[in-house]
Amino acid sequence: MAVPERYARYYLENAPSLVVLIILNLALVLVGVNFYVETMPGVPLFLWPLYADSPTAVALFAASLFTLLPNLGRRLSDSPQNLPLAYLNTIAFVWLVQFGLWTFTALNLGFSHYYAPPWTDSGILDYWGIIIAHLAFIPEAYLIPNYGKTTRGALVAAFVLMMANNVFDYVFGYHPPLRYKVGIVLPILSVGITFLSVFAASHAMDRLE
Repeated sequence: MAVPERYARYYLENAPSLVVLIILNLALVLVGVNFYVETMPGVPLFLWPLYADSPTAVALFAASLFTLLPNLGRRLSDSPQNLPLAYLNTIAFVWLVQFGLWTFTALNLGFSHYYAPPWTDSGILDYWGIIIAHLAFIPEAYLIPNYGKTTRGALVAAFVLMMANNVFDYVFGYHPPLRYKVGIVLPILSVGITFLSVFAASHAMDRLE
């Protein structure tokens, strides 16, 4: 399953729409980093990409889109294919699905901390704004199978990296800032989402020959 080819071609084969999509995702990276920046000093620098996981997902997608620029003027199906691109596109897909679903799950586990009386504009933004922005990761991920392929090694690498991220989040306590104390349910669901995300990539993306 992927975003229908006619829509993917419209957004990814035309220079204006592709450039706008890249810029919008880069802007989202900056917005996301701004959310994490106050707590980042307590996290080792080389681990920031794992800590700021939603901005990392969007940055990976922007990098994936950037590889399409040399293909402008040709069909999306003619996009270059090689092993490094298979790894990039697979990891981008998995990261987007993981943190689109994870954010939806995490906020709904702590629903009353994000969306409770009085229903102010701030409360609406804190819940619905975050939920909608992160669920948009899913259709972005499903643009990738229209031009990106995967391999067994790329799927394994994405799984290992995401499981390492889960360990980083819940064993060492570097999960994204939440308004409630994380118990056992969220880590278990997060691992389940990891399996689902890699499974989705495996079934949505064709194999690199």
